[in-house]
Amino acid sequence: MNASPSHQPHPAEWTETQGMLPCVERDLPAGRHQFHKEQLMAQIQEDLRTTTRPEAPKRRPNPFLRRTVLLPAAALALAGAVAGAFALTSGAPDDGRTVLATGPALTTTVGVADAKGAPRLLDQISLAAADTSTPAPRKGQYIYIESQVASTYPKSVGDTTTVVSEELHPRRVWNSLDGKDGWLIEPGRTGDEGITLASKVRLAGAYDVLAALPTDPDALLRHIYRESDAARDHEVPRDQAAFVAIGDLLTESYPPAEVSAALYKAAAKIPGVVAVKDAVDAMGRHGVAIAREDATGGERVEWIFDKKTLRFLGERIVVVKSVADSPFKVGTVTFTSAITRRAVVDANKQIPGTAG
Repeated sequence: MNASPSHQPHPAEWTETQGMLPCVERDLPAGRHQFHKEQLMAQIQEDLRTTTRPEAPKRRPNPFLRRTVLLPAAALALAGAVAGAFALTSGAPDDGRTVLATGPALTTTVGVADAKGAPRLLDQISLAAADTSTPAPRKGQYIYIESQVASTYPKSVGDTTTVVSEELHPRRVWNSLDGKDGWLIEPGRTGDEGITLASKVRLAGAYDVLAALPTDPDALLRHIYRESDAARDHEVPRDQAAFVAIGDLLTESYPPAEVSAALYKAAAKIPGVVAVKDAVDAMGRHGVAIAREDATGGERVEWIFDKKTLRFLGERIVVVKSVADSPFKVGTVTFTSAITRRAVVDANKQIPGTAG
């Protein structure tokens, strides 16, 4: 894409190709859960009530939020069951298949963190995000997000534990504007047909919820801290929880332009946020990154942007510090994603460019 930041295309115009990949059994990935967002909560609860599941595998504490933090109180009441439910639904899909582990762990060169460059870069990203002119979605429409994702995790066979990575695989999500209806297709985790995301609980990343957020960066950041303090796992440092929460709202969602701009400006006010000159998304696209390290977990969350247009490309989590009892070496990519398409469609499960 050759457009300048001042003529950034709307997310509905973003598209790249993707392929379907084979699947085999794996254990629950360690070190990240945030891409499995609260859209799964309703389905998880239904599964737990109606289906006999195998025991969840043991895993090390998750250093990141297990849920998007801007949820209403009704959703937070489910938090106690969510952590175990993720293990059950992710580690043992209904169709008996999981995503293929290819063997050697995904690794990368750890980019140099630049704390002084973060405010300027986030200001530029905010300006680019604000420069959109596409009309807001209409009542009854759905937000469609297509991405490629993969994880790295420890896998034990007998007394031997090795670190392995998944095949890069597609993930497709539909959500109604109010966040109470939708669909998820992620081969190996949902089956080929996918699962419903219908719920009585309004999702934090729903378009209507995002549209109602304050656009003053200071007010927005206060809101995020207040809600994340109430919802976060207390293993997660407070500033890291706020940073992850903003990332969750920017990835598998479709914020209005003014909200996106405010979220980036709010992120610039969080202590410890840095810029990284070179980072690579799941599709191999190089970009610049805004990042923050979880000092307790040794991993750094990176939001990756196109170097020219500053549009959001994807996210990855990189091990930047050795941690006792962790199987991951410095440079391991424990999670990677790339947004390949965002669009507004007229019906649930409608593919962009086709009739509903």
